[in-house]
Amino acid sequence: MMESGYIAPKQKIVRGDDTKLKVIIVGAGLGGLGAAISILLAGHDVLVLEGASEIAEVGAGIQILPNSSRVLQQWGMLNSLSRYATRPKCVNMLSWKGTLISSLDFASSAVQYPGTFYWDFHRANLHTCLLERAVELGAEVRCKARVVGVRVDSDSDSNSNLGSQVVGGRDGATVVLESSEEIWGDLVVGADGINSRLRELLLKRADPPTPTGDLAYRLLLSTSSMLADPDLAPLVTDPQVNYWLGPDAHAVNYVLKGGELFNMVLLVPDDMPADGASTLEGNVVEMRKLYEGWDPRIGKLLGLCESVYKWRLCIRGPMDRWSHESGAWTMLGDAVHATLPYLASGAGMSLEDGAVLGECLSRISSKSRSSKRHALKIYEECRKERTEMVVQRGNLQQYLYHLHDGPEQEERDRMMRMVPTPKGEALAWRDPELAPRLLGYDALRDVDEHWTKEEKDAVQCRL
Repeated sequence: MMESGYIAPKQKIVRGDDTKLKVIIVGAGLGGLGAAISILLAGHDVLVLEGASEIAEVGAGIQILPNSSRVLQQWGMLNSLSRYATRPKCVNMLSWKGTLISSLDFASSAVQYPGTFYWDFHRANLHTCLLERAVELGAEVRCKARVVGVRVDSDSDSNSNLGSQVVGGRDGATVVLESSEEIWGDLVVGADGINSRLRELLLKRADPPTPTGDLAYRLLLSTSSMLADPDLAPLVTDPQVNYWLGPDAHAVNYVLKGGELFNMVLLVPDDMPADGASTLEGNVVEMRKLYEGWDPRIGKLLGLCESVYKWRLCIRGPMDRWSHESGAWTMLGDAVHATLPYLASGAGMSLEDGAVLGECLSRISSKSRSSKRHALKIYEECRKERTEMVVQRGNLQQYLYHLHDGPEQEERDRMMRMVPTPKGEALAWRDPELAPRLLGYDALRDVDEHWTKEEKDAVQCRL
């Protein structure tokens, strides 16, 4: 259900060639396509380069929280997304044995952030809608275009002088593809995911993701068998999000595709080889054994699963700077700030990155290096602290969700039952300190406040 309040779609800016940037986005995931939409709405040209042979999104379900729903509506996507959305009525926090600890009504929560909603999607549907919107706005998207290098036109890496010379009269960067093809742009945006090649190129060193000690089993079940079981049928017919919290593990599930599919994620200690692949085929029997003794409904659900894959969960530590000092290259999304999925905010942060970057680029009035630098400076100021906060809170959620039975677990549950609940409670979307900051975020307002502050500071310096 969408609450009252209207979030107006942004209109595309029409620019002349003198202010229109050629932007190359590396990566066609949710973050890359979101950035493409936002930058296209800012009036610039966008080329999206994807290394895979086809544009596709792997994974299962994804939860869209109020802050993300605001971004998607500002991009003019409400109608296209509404066709695929499941609209859960609440989230339930349960003990591992199945006892209800606390609930949050989504409509009551969303009304605090007018015009927003909590919707659930199959990732492929959300990805398709983003791709279609980007193409509709004029994006060029190329597959089999793996980027292996970036060459900036300035020599500023070896010369601290901000007025360093420009190669061939151009002031941008060239991406080098695996095929040896080279493509030039005014701005390169690295959106190539958690295993980012562009992050390492920008840092000029190896920088692998950091394992968290957890892995995820991701399941998509057909609901037809569930509907025949009186214990499982209500999970389909009355869509809700359920979290089971237990010793060293938790489980999450919700309905997708109008009740056709049931998404379930199991979060357990990482037992994958340290130097091996980050995704492996899982053993169904082994997975079921990890949840023996839990709520009987989980046992029944896992009994419907015939095969499964498991993913190592990693995070990204903060980068000192997100952008090259030339103003010709920046980063966004999981490449910068991959987080545990325990706030359901990883994709949301990537979408917000794109929204902020596009809004900053909408305000430039020239293609000069100084204009690009200024836009990227504001972009980073808006995003750096916020995304680091989300990564850190995701780590806290890992601790809170996986407590063993005992005094700490009892205190966690007591805090979730308080009215009103205190800051730091485990149901983070209701945390009185976190929730307004996380869910009430408005990218356009954030840019406006930072941009205005920058202008005021500049005037003050001249006085």
